[in-house]
Amino acid sequence: MNTITEKELSGIEDCLTEERILIQKYQMYASICQDAQIKQKCEQIAAKHQNHYDKLLNQLQ
Repeated sequence: MNTITEKELSGIEDCLTEERILIQKYQMYASICQDAQIKQKCEQIAAKHQNHYDKLLNQLQ
């Protein structure tokens, strides 16, 4: 397995933080949204960012 540099690790950690914020943001939007279509879209976006987060986290394992 290839090792990653400190700079690469820092970049991945920054991306993880950004993805976590986006997940929380869109989950919050979905929870307060009254329109079913918009609520569903927010849930889909949150799931997409969760997928990104999981893939990034997997790179660190």
